[in-house]
Amino acid sequence: MKPSSLCDTIARATQTLAGAGVASPEVDARLLAAHLIGVPPMQLMFADAPTDFDEAYAKLIARRAAREPLQHIIGTAPFVDIDLAVGPGVFIPRPETEVLAQWAVHLLSDDTTSPESPTVVDLGSGSGALAITIARACPRAQVIAVERSPQARKYLERNVGDYASSIRIVPGDMTDPELLRELDGAVDLVVTNPPYVPETGDLDVEVYADPHEAVFSGADGMHAIRGLVPVAARLLRPGGHLGIEHDDSTSEAVQDVVRDHGAFGPPSVVEDLTGRARFVMASKLAR
Repeated sequence: MKPSSLCDTIARATQTLAGAGVASPEVDARLLAAHLIGVPPMQLMFADAPTDFDEAYAKLIARRAAREPLQHIIGTAPFVDIDLAVGPGVFIPRPETEVLAQWAVHLLSDDTTSPESPTVVDLGSGSGALAITIARACPRAQVIAVERSPQARKYLERNVGDYASSIRIVPGDMTDPELLRELDGAVDLVVTNPPYVPETGDLDVEVYADPHEAVFSGADGMHAIRGLVPVAARLLRPGGHLGIEHDDSTSEAVQDVVRDHGAFGPPSVVEDLTGRARFVMASKLAR
């Protein structure tokens, strides 16, 4: 297929996706074409598509037009500098969570009170986005990824094997009062991207392709956060840090939960890349 013909095919696919309500039709059409041909998207204009491209591409476009998540079709989701294996049964990592990952890495690098081999716990690890980013950037850290879902753990195990085999995977519930009892008072950092979306039926279709338990958390989106804050407080050493991602509508509620627990100093707020309050951070008080 000539490049001009390929461009025409992608343009028609873009129109199909736009008509189906896909939020980024041109980007998705190009990414699917690049995936099928096996080249980076920026090289599409120089690519020579195989003879069976049109039929195979039409099938991928039909799947995306039916609002199957792009990441499920491709089989991976980008996060920081890696591509994580994802699919049905595991939460697709979002770009905003990279802010929490970068905060954690900077904290471990700059915290003079942190030990030589800090212990980090990622509650509700999913595909392993946070745990793997931290382990790759801070190889001296002992990173523990906690995940309840057996389906999600299959992807977690695969990604850990590919990118950071030193991570310890623990089956468990982030709100379990007995979780990791052997680490009480010994953890330096707890990070979590828990389920936090209030129960609703009016989000983009793709959101509902993620596991319900990984997205929604009660009528106000706070059920998991209320349960995990006491767990994090128990695990953390005095001076240890907690970082929580939350819905952009619940910053005040999350701050209240952290503040009312009594184990933490004043919580701070960090915004995502669009300027929305998306993260609450706090340090455990010394007793």
